[in-house]
Amino acid sequence: MEKTLALCCELISRESVTPDDAGCQALMMQQLAALGFECTDLPFGEVSNFWAERGTQGPILVFAGHTDVVPTGPLEQWQTPPFEPTLLDGTLRGRGAADMKASLAAMLVACEEFIAQHPQHPGRIGFLITSDEEGPAADGTVKVMQYLQEQGKTIDWCLVGEPSSSNALGDVIKNGRRGSLGAVLTVKGVQGHIAYPHLADNPIHRAMPALHALASEHWDHGNEFFPPTSLQISNINGGTGATNVIPGEVKVQFNFRFSTELTEQQLRERTAAILQAHALDYDLQWHLSGQPFLTSSGALIDATVAAIRDITGLETELSTAGGTSDGRFIAPTGAQLVELGPINATIHKLNEEVLADDLPRLAAIYKRILERLLLPS
Repeated sequence: MEKTLALCCELISRESVTPDDAGCQALMMQQLAALGFECTDLPFGEVSNFWAERGTQGPILVFAGHTDVVPTGPLEQWQTPPFEPTLLDGTLRGRGAADMKASLAAMLVACEEFIAQHPQHPGRIGFLITSDEEGPAADGTVKVMQYLQEQGKTIDWCLVGEPSSSNALGDVIKNGRRGSLGAVLTVKGVQGHIAYPHLADNPIHRAMPALHALASEHWDHGNEFFPPTSLQISNINGGTGATNVIPGEVKVQFNFRFSTELTEQQLRERTAAILQAHALDYDLQWHLSGQPFLTSSGALIDATVAAIRDITGLETELSTAGGTSDGRFIAPTGAQLVELGPINATIHKLNEEVLADDLPRLAAIYKRILERLLLPS
């Protein structure tokens, strides 16, 4: 079996449902140590993390990723057992195949082959791996970045192995992500009998015009890299369950996915202005999942675009679409960052799979990026 495919199968067979690593990182560190990497185990809480580094001077290219996977969902609806990697009609099936154990295997093989050819390569190579990307992301990459900052270590280039491709390997890379700002709005009223509304104050009725105003607001126009900022209401909960009681409060959850045209503080202030204009008695709790980030140009993008062209013949598309990633913890430190991985059509779904032939090709792309960034031209 081809070695990238074999390694991916070995990783899939470990039941690493977040935040459990199930031995994936020990396997990776063992292989990296054999390649001359200095590995540092960095557990925080229930989360497994590690940092590995090879070389002592010059710019560093860091491969970043996660060993944890999302839960399987109903086992009876999988066509094959999710943690028994299965080759079927040219695909490799199993939980985590695309998100992101194929990328982890390709990173290791790319480094193995690059180092075999260039054992005294200039520059440095790093790995930043967590088991807390699919979970709360509180004890994973964010904590490792804090550790690196305390050690005085900075990242020049970071390649995150998230599954970025849409229809063919390398057709899309992520060079940024929108910010994510969530909120829980509690609108307060006065509970009472539904037959005596004059003795109560219905918070649902009061909230509806304000929610319509929030949903209708034009927040910004976006820019050449980002679509316009979007607000989406995800949950509305109110009432006692009885049909004859006006509730005393209603809770509303909503989320902004925002571009670099707006700041978190501007969104908070404009939201508060709309709510206050509707004279609501309310409480608003905010949660920032991540700031928007963007690598608009630079050596890493140039190397990645060229490497994809060299291996696949494709001209890749730069994109900031999709949800959040751990790049939100790395890019703000000044690192150039891109996300490149396999086709994402089945991530988090039942019967997750990746094209088997894409695994050695992904390793070849990663190796070519190493060559373009670290070797003299």
